[in-house]
Amino acid sequence: MKPNLQRRIQRYGWDKAAPYYDSGWQRQLKPAQLKLLNKAGLKPGESVLDVSCGTGLITQKVTEAVGSEGSVTGIDLSEQMIEKARTRLNGSYSNCSFRRMDAEDLIFEDITFDAAICSLGLMYFPRPERAIDEMFRVVKPGGRVSALVWGARQQCGWASIFPITDRRVKSDVCPLFFRLGIGDALEQAFMNAGFTHTDSCRFSKRLEFRDDEEACVAAFLGGAVALAYQKFDNQTREEVHAEYLDSIRQYKQAAGYSIPGEFVIVTGTR
Repeated sequence: MKPNLQRRIQRYGWDKAAPYYDSGWQRQLKPAQLKLLNKAGLKPGESVLDVSCGTGLITQKVTEAVGSEGSVTGIDLSEQMIEKARTRLNGSYSNCSFRRMDAEDLIFEDITFDAAICSLGLMYFPRPERAIDEMFRVVKPGGRVSALVWGARQQCGWASIFPITDRRVKSDVCPLFFRLGIGDALEQAFMNAGFTHTDSCRFSKRLEFRDDEEACVAAFLGGAVALAYQKFDNQTREEVHAEYLDSIRQYKQAAGYSIPGEFVIVTGTR
């Protein structure tokens, strides 16, 4: 897929997902995001760039970590995600700002930030290596960059959502979604960008969903296939819900689900 087309799909897809993202993923992703923050080692007074900030879930934690003497800039390709983040944070934090921006073409001067962080964003970029290069460019010498991505496809129990959707409408949401989660691919991309003292951490967390509805909201309305899902009529939606729930049936616990998810965190220093 051409980069501009993929970028457009991502922008409008996440605009559609914005109203449902928190209810679908906030509780489920919190453990992995807290681990990312711990690895990032942010300090009071630092200036931090939050790439693919989404609705501001991790931005709030970053802002608290750097304190009132620090500053945080959140960027995202989706205007609706940015608006949700502004609503979440701007009333309580004066040292946090948001801008709609392409992570592959950051509109910042070189050596602007003390650190950068990217939580579950790189998988969606047409050229994730370009975004890593850009983060390297805008952090100061000695600055750190930390990124969280999904791990291997076979270790993510929810991954059937992509073929289930593509069988109904060719979405091409993210053709190489799991590429950076294979082996040392993400760490190698960091080293190729020029980062030193890189560290890679692969780990698993269970994604807990209370019931069928919460699992389907996260998968279809609050996630990567939201734009494609809008094209389905009611019958097709019922079909994909049933097929997806059947694909995660092995993870059912009482009324809900405990679905495995694998993650990779890489940190590096400029």
